[in-house]
Amino acid sequence: MDAVTLSDDELDRYARHIVLREVGGAGQLRLRGARVVVVGAGGIGSPAIQYLAAAGIGRIDIVDDDRVEPSNLQRQTIFATTDRGEPKAQAAADRARAINPHVDARAHMVRLDDATAPTLIAGADVILDGTDNFGTRLIVADAALAAHVPLVSAAVGPWEGQLAVFRGWEADKPCYRCLVGQPADEAGDTCADQGVLGPVPGVLGSLAALEVLRAIVGFGDDPAGRLLLVDALSWRFRTLIVPKDPGCPACSALYRPPVHA
Repeated sequence: MDAVTLSDDELDRYARHIVLREVGGAGQLRLRGARVVVVGAGGIGSPAIQYLAAAGIGRIDIVDDDRVEPSNLQRQTIFATTDRGEPKAQAAADRARAINPHVDARAHMVRLDDATAPTLIAGADVILDGTDNFGTRLIVADAALAAHVPLVSAAVGPWEGQLAVFRGWEADKPCYRCLVGQPADEAGDTCADQGVLGPVPGVLGSLAALEVLRAIVGFGDDPAGRLLLVDALSWRFRTLIVPKDPGCPACSALYRPPVHA
C-alpha cells in the first residue's frame, strides 16, 4: 500500500510517522485499519488512549464502568475538571475524537467480566489492559489468550510499574498466567489504597501505547516473552525474561508442535 491512499489531512497529520522507515505509509494504513480495545480509562489508559488516537488507530473501544472523580485528575490527564461525575469511558472517547476526528472511539460503560469479555474483545487486533485490580487483569488475560489476540499488559504501584506483551498461544511465548501462576482471582491493592505519583502511570501508559503500535505495524524487536520493570524512585529500568511454562494450564495445551514423518 502507498501513502497516497491516505487523505491530505491524514498525510499532514501523520507526516512524522510516514517518514519513519519502520512505519511509512503502509504502516500508517495498518494503524488506520486496526481495532484496539483499551480496558480501563484510568492512569494507564488515559495517556495510552490519547497517543493511540493521535497515532491514527482506526477504532478504539474503551471499556470502563467508573465515573470521573476529583482524585483521578492528579494523574488521569485525559479528563478535565468539568468531566467530574461523567462516565470515564464516554469522556475518554469524546476526548479521543477531539484529538483525531479520523478515529472511531467507542465507549463501553460496563465492567469487563467473564460474561462480557468475549463480546467486548471479539474482532480486536490488540488489547491494552490498564486495569487497577488483579482479578480483572486475570479475566482480560484469559479472554485475550482464548481469542488469540495480543495482550499489552501494564500495571503500576506508588513508584514502580511493569509492562509486558503476551501471545501465549504461540510455541515459545508465555501467557500472563505463565508470569503470575495460578493465584486466587482476588483484587489487590489499588492506587486508592497505596497512592501513586502522577507521572508514573503516565510513563507506563505511554509505553503501553508504543507496544500497541508495535504489535500492529511490526517494527523493531519483538518484546513478547520479556517483562519491563520501571522503578521511578531509584531511576532504574530492568528487563527480565519470562519463559513459557510448559505446565501452564492456561496456554500449554493451545500449541501442538508439528508431527514430522
